[in-house]
Amino acid sequence: MARNKLSETKIKGLIKPGIYSDGDGLFLRIRKGGSAQWFFIYKRDGKRTELGLGGYGQGTAPVSLVLAREKAQGIRERLARGDDLASRKTFADVMEDVITVKESSFRNEKHKAQWRMTLDKYAEPLHQKPIADITRDDVVETLKPIWTKIPETADRTRMRIAAVIDHAKARGLFTGDNPADWRGGLKELLPARQKLIRGHHAAISYKNMPATMRALRESSAVSARAVEFSALCASRSGEVRGAVWAEFDLDAAMWVIPKERMKAGREHRVPLPDRAVAILRGQQQVATGDLVFEGGNEGRPISDTAMTKSLRAASPDKDVTLHGLRSSFRDWCGDHTEHPREVAEAALAHVLTDKTEAAYRRGDALEKRRKLMTDWADYCQSAK
Repeated sequence: MARNKLSETKIKGLIKPGIYSDGDGLFLRIRKGGSAQWFFIYKRDGKRTELGLGGYGQGTAPVSLVLAREKAQGIRERLARGDDLASRKTFADVMEDVITVKESSFRNEKHKAQWRMTLDKYAEPLHQKPIADITRDDVVETLKPIWTKIPETADRTRMRIAAVIDHAKARGLFTGDNPADWRGGLKELLPARQKLIRGHHAAISYKNMPATMRALRESSAVSARAVEFSALCASRSGEVRGAVWAEFDLDAAMWVIPKERMKAGREHRVPLPDRAVAILRGQQQVATGDLVFEGGNEGRPISDTAMTKSLRAASPDKDVTLHGLRSSFRDWCGDHTEHPREVAEAALAHVLTDKTEAAYRRGDALEKRRKLMTDWADYCQSAK
């Protein structure tokens, strides 16, 4: 079969979408929009197989006509030796390996289900493609149908496709730039992502915290004690609701939350101000089990609903949320104090990526945080 039918000059003049042969199995596909990809087609035992060779003139690793011919010749030689090229790992093969690895680190079933659903459903066009041959255009064509319709899910799908390809790269199954990387070229090929509008947790202005905390102290309800304790510790409500006595050392004024109960999956030490210790000692007097803040049903924690009702009854703003108490604390830190930002972030048990902040994370900044939480408790109990 004739070869070298194309030339660089001829290719640059191709504007009509279609498939153009260079001969002997090598083809260039021009898509609507102007993108171009090389691929090689061969048949064995009546089965047609198409192998992608990369994009022409695209991204940081474009495949020129000369390189495409070199790749095609390599395939012809492997076929002549009898190599089974069709036995290569597909995207679906590697995807299953990645999901298996990821699932072992996921802490909730919903996250596991989301990973599998997005890759099963939205990355389906990639499933049967050899992982080594996936191009940026393959990723673009996979994402286009959902990119503007369900943008958040589409971007999550893109990131999960990228994770599968990164896994393949680490195993030597894929070479070159990751075609699903946003900054690697996709941002030039897909519409700009709209900013996602996320709901904010309504927070009490920190200026209203002293009055709110005073109203909480006037209530004898367990839910009010749990809200007050949560506010004083700047903790998530789930951490407070699930707290058990074994996590506390009242003499050392310390609460150690095990990693299994933390959002970031890391143990978190909480230095307790005096008022928080007083709340715990009061709860000890009425405790009947392991839970610190037990609800109306024995062995069950106080509910989020009960805590929210107590908070809203005490607050001048009736739309506030439990999680918003953490925002109140953070706003107070930034606006009203000179405590370093990284100490405030460590107190909230946020995942820290900045090098300086990470240093605080490694060292825990416990004594700095103890001073911060004492100042916060004093502010909350002030006569404002």
